[in-house]
Amino acid sequence: MATERPAKLRVFSLNCWGIRFFSKLCTQRYEMIGELLDREQHDIALLQEVWSEQDFLFLKKKLSSSYPHTHYFKSGVIGSGLAAFSKHRIQDALLYQYSLNGYPYMLRHGDWFGGKAVGLVILDVLGLKAHVYVTHLHAEYSRAQDEYLPHRIVQSWELLQFVRHTSCGADLVVLGGDLNMHPQDLGNRLLRSHTGLRDCYTETGTFDGCEDGHTLIANNHFTKKQDLIPFEKGIRIDYILMKGSQRVNMKCESLSTTKGSVADKPFPYSDHEALTAELALFRSEDSRQHESGNTPAVSEQMDVVTEACAVVKEGLCQTEAMRDKAMHLVFGSLLLLLLPLVLAFLPCSCSFSFSTVGLLGAVCISLFLSGALLYLLFTTHIKVLKETEDQMMLTSNDLQTKLTGCQLSGSSSSDGSPELQPRSPFKREE
Repeated sequence: MATERPAKLRVFSLNCWGIRFFSKLCTQRYEMIGELLDREQHDIALLQEVWSEQDFLFLKKKLSSSYPHTHYFKSGVIGSGLAAFSKHRIQDALLYQYSLNGYPYMLRHGDWFGGKAVGLVILDVLGLKAHVYVTHLHAEYSRAQDEYLPHRIVQSWELLQFVRHTSCGADLVVLGGDLNMHPQDLGNRLLRSHTGLRDCYTETGTFDGCEDGHTLIANNHFTKKQDLIPFEKGIRIDYILMKGSQRVNMKCESLSTTKGSVADKPFPYSDHEALTAELALFRSEDSRQHESGNTPAVSEQMDVVTEACAVVKEGLCQTEAMRDKAMHLVFGSLLLLLLPLVLAFLPCSCSFSFSTVGLLGAVCISLFLSGALLYLLFTTHIKVLKETEDQMMLTSNDLQTKLTGCQLSGSSSSDGSPELQPRSPFKREE
């Protein structure tokens, strides 16, 4: 890498908890977040849960000199909540909204109304092409009974597919955001094993932050203690992930988090802790051995895909059962709708007021419409789950072929037998 190129890249990530009229002290906290970003002068700041575009515009104006390049990702009913601030020029941007994101009738959770997505900004970091992703996955509301696990696995799959297919020409890749998954959760392992992304917390040379890298801690004024059960001290669900290329190798030299309270302030920046990673960039030829040791094993990839496919299949069965219940509701309401019609024409119908018959008819129509909408919703979910299952099966079969090919190659080299695969004139050079 030329000496004039930066040797370091400082990346910041924070879930801002910015739900207007619901999140506490929103205006004051955005003022604090703006002061923090302006003071620290990161290269890239990736924010989640900036649900109001007005709040984004406030930060954009406040940080116009320190972060001249910005992008706000719009999707869903109330937005994606994703925003990127950069010192480096943004060449392009792309958004992918996840196909599954909860249920509209789960109002107390509200994930469905936020267009959970992954956003990509392509940066020119002084001659290097950097693909920087920011994302926010569906929340886990119960560790013991996680009804949204299939949705989060589908989101993880779509996230890894999006990263894989859009980062091919990148010199370096960075992903930051609230994954709502513990480090060894299935979706997290799926993402890392199939993209080659490395966790800055496990890779860092120096760490300064909460115990075990927790980003949702008990010692935070805004944290709901029931959200941490059964983890009393805290959980790690926010991440900065990185990956180099043939041209550039990356190393996380230091990682830090905020620690709940803020000096000289009466409350924290958010209910989540912020992450700051200092990434060092090297020539690939200088660190070829380090880079080659991070390629996930084919057997590991296959095991994780198989496990994920089983979760998707289970979610498919559950969703099909819910669709059947919705269909029963539709037919039941149609049968009930016949009742007021019969009563209206019976000789004894004089004992029933028109208002009673009308009320009964309105209830039946409401039940019918509700059932029909739920049927359509679950039918859409089933198609997404089936499509994801099919994609996973294709990947699993391809990995199985590679694994078998490796085994055959190993055996042929040991016993001298010829290769089974014909030599191709278009074989890719290593």
